[in-house]
Parts: sequence; C-alpha cells; structure tokens
Amino acid sequence: MAMNNPYQSYQQNAVNTASPGELTLMLYNGCLKFITLAKKAIGDGNVEAKNTNLIKAQNIIHELMVTLNMDVNVSKQLMVMYDYLHRQLVEANIKSDLAILEEVEGFVTEFRDTWKEAIQLNRQSQFTTSGQA
Repeated sequence: MAMNNPYQSYQQNAVNTASPGELTLMLYNGCLKFITLAKKAIGDGNVEAKNTNLIKAQNIIHELMVTLNMDVNVSKQLMVMYDYLHRQLVEANIKSDLAILEEVEGFVTEFRDTWKEAIQLNRQSQFTTSGQA
C-alpha cells in the first residue's frame, strides 16, 4: 500500500471539511495561484506551463459560474463578470498577454478579498448571536 503525501492528505481534508463559503474562497485563491504561475511561464517562455495554468484558471472561473444561484439578483451580475474574466483568460492564453492577466488578477483579488471579508463578518455575527443565547 502506497503512503499518501501528507500535504495532499491535508489539502483533501481541508476541502472535505470546508463550508461552501470557504470552498469559494479556495477557488479564488487557486485561480490567483494559477494566474501567477502562468505569468511566470510567459516570462520564462514556457508555452506549455502557461497553457496548463491558464486552463486551470479558466476551469475555476467556469466552476464559479456554474455554481451561481441565478434566482439571486447579484448572481446575474457576477455571471457577467465571470464570463468576462473567462474570455479574458482565453485571450491572454492565445496572445500570452501579461496586461490582460494583470487585469484579471486584479478582479479576482478584489472578489477574493470581498468574499473573505464576508466570511469573517458572517462568523462574527454567528459568534455574537450564539453568545447572546
């Protein structure tokens, strides 16, 4: 029996025990990681690594799109933004365009930071509410 990599086990456990909000945060962080790796690959002239990482970033944006609840008004606005980001990632991959990646990275960072703040505010309100019972 092969021994599992402890880091992979930790990552799998983190995903399995995460709340939906934490999973979304992980998706944003993963997208940023793959954009960073793609930017480095462009700088290094490594077309294969650029392509691989940008496809991973595109897949994450696609996952964010398909998990939206379209009955909620804000989801319709997010869908437009996610669609734009997805198309920009495709364009950046075709053209190896760092400027496009910088733009996408800025938007994803903003989404991630806002989402992180929302999770923290939710936890604070749950703690305050449960503390009053």
